[in-house]
Amino acid sequence: MLELGTLIAGPFCARMLAEFGADVIKIETPNGGDPLRQWRVLKDGTSLWWSVQARNKKSLTLNLKDARGRAIARRLALEADIIIENYRPGVLEKWGIGYQQLALENPATIMVRLSGFGQTGPMKDQPGFGAIGESMGGLRYVSGYPDRPPVRVGVSIGDSVAALHGVIGAMMALRHRDATGGRAAGQGQMVDVALYESVFNLMESLVPEFDQAGVVRERTGGALPGIVPSNTYTTGDGESIVIAGNGDAIFKRLMLAIGRIDMAGDASLARNDGRVPRTADIDAAIQAWCDGQRIDAALATLQAADVPAGKIYSVRDMMDDPQFLARGMFEQHQFADGTPVKLPAVSPKLSATPGATRWLGPALGAHSDEVLEQLGYTKDEVAVLRRDGVI
Repeated sequence: MLELGTLIAGPFCARMLAEFGADVIKIETPNGGDPLRQWRVLKDGTSLWWSVQARNKKSLTLNLKDARGRAIARRLALEADIIIENYRPGVLEKWGIGYQQLALENPATIMVRLSGFGQTGPMKDQPGFGAIGESMGGLRYVSGYPDRPPVRVGVSIGDSVAALHGVIGAMMALRHRDATGGRAAGQGQMVDVALYESVFNLMESLVPEFDQAGVVRERTGGALPGIVPSNTYTTGDGESIVIAGNGDAIFKRLMLAIGRIDMAGDASLARNDGRVPRTADIDAAIQAWCDGQRIDAALATLQAADVPAGKIYSVRDMMDDPQFLARGMFEQHQFADGTPVKLPAVSPKLSATPGATRWLGPALGAHSDEVLEQLGYTKDEVAVLRRDGVI
């Protein structure tokens, strides 16, 4: 598998495939590599994020502005089961390694292309980061409180959602190729993933609600609009708790647990459509109860009543949580200098073919010699390429 991309969407897509055994060769520029190497918190000059985002990948440095570098990339692309890229549309075509150019020589080529706005349309040439995809795809508009400007989620959710769509598309394309003759004679295809469309795909009933009822879903803070009660509340010790009592039977158990027998027995509140007009009253009742509770006591009471509820976790909460630990959600590894480091475990969990971290994100060009020698280059030829700045 060949990765031609930087930062988040393309590399995250390739990362997930690498976690489950794919042999991923990541092409990076010789002068600095993927910019993500320098993002967020650094250790010895390299991003800690890099150790996760590039785990199990082989780093090959190539100057794709040099014809010799492009020739190497083309050979790798023609041999790869899947190519993953997230350059602007048209860039690979300029280098002679676009999908159509490769498919002429190898009809079984599968290329996953992740971009801001897709490979077609009037916006295809515009730069499209995850933040723009989240905005155009509808997520930002509904995020936050109604009396304030829209907010963002605290991670690059647009890029990550696009990456997951890329993984799904790659697997479906691979299955189709296998069903039509395999690598030797099967039919490849291009998987065109647009960031804004990946976010748009998450937006539930947004379109039919507007089309049929003229409803524009607005920001509702911590509440789930039209599904009551499902909101975030604050306990007496200042912690945040999410309570989802929106099932009809669950709502009754919740009201009994917080001492609101009147609401539990109110026939007009027995179903969600009756509760929606009373959202403010119901939320006020729950918050009043939470005001007198510490988080642990509140959770214990709600758990005993079989009401879905949970504390909002920071990473500090996760690290010692029995559920995270029981599921093995942290892996212990070491950097090259022997420093121990925890990484998030591979997910999802497959019973027969579980994923694994074989090595952490590699040093820039760590596998260049290995990859080129496997292509048939001699050590002397590799030395010349390095001398000339091609690798």
